[in-house]
Amino acid sequence: MSNAAPMAETVQPILSINNIEVIYDHVILVLKGVSLTVPQGGITALLGANGAGKTTTLKAISNLLQAERGAVTKGNILFEGNEIQSLSPNELVRRGCIQVMEGRHCFGHLSVEDNLMTGAFTRRDGASAIRQDLDMVYEYFPRLKVRRTSQAGYTSGGEQQMTAIGRALMSRPKMILLDEPSMGLAPQLVEEIFEIVRKLNEEQGVSFLLAEQNTNVALRYAKYGYILESGRIVLDGEAHALRENEDVKEFYLGIGGEGRRSFKDVKHYKRRKRWLA
Repeated sequence: MSNAAPMAETVQPILSINNIEVIYDHVILVLKGVSLTVPQGGITALLGANGAGKTTTLKAISNLLQAERGAVTKGNILFEGNEIQSLSPNELVRRGCIQVMEGRHCFGHLSVEDNLMTGAFTRRDGASAIRQDLDMVYEYFPRLKVRRTSQAGYTSGGEQQMTAIGRALMSRPKMILLDEPSMGLAPQLVEEIFEIVRKLNEEQGVSFLLAEQNTNVALRYAKYGYILESGRIVLDGEAHALRENEDVKEFYLGIGGEGRRSFKDVKHYKRRKRWLA
């Protein structure tokens, strides 16, 4: 496994997770020595199957674990060089780090525009600046401008995902933790949303940590990636290198180079032997 430190030396990391462990209910060990960095202005992918620990990692960063009786028990998490474990989620939002949760979690009874405006709740820079950012969100998500008076609960899954990302943008984030943005969406919508993520990264300088099961799409838009398995980082590297890695091709991209083999023989022996030895 390669070390993420060389990447951090060339680009100052906005986020650094150092050897953290997460335990639920004081007994269930979910993350085991997880370390990763996100460079300033970068897009980093956190990949793995369902249950690998991706969402737990994001919630550890955004300090949402306590609501689920979880806690970071070892290691530390740095945002812009400062430890953030003791901050409340709203304090972290004020500092510029916000999570877009899996499943979108829009306020279904509110309009699309009211949902977007809730993202500006922590801001103190005046109505004019907030209105300018709302117009900026509508530029990136023109569908939302058309649907701005509609109840969010009656919009499509893609429109709700756009609303959730737009709501995060209204807080003026430096970094967005984006959890499973492709879940339940048609491929065309997935591409549209990831293109908007790319534009926000390039034009607004927002850093992204993407937790995704859709490895193929994530590795096309990210610059660097980490693969989680059973709460541990088992592989990391530049996105283009991960796309060419034979194990990644076989187990996450569905491209096998040696014919069909038994799941038992390969998944539990070859992969663990190569990645974890």
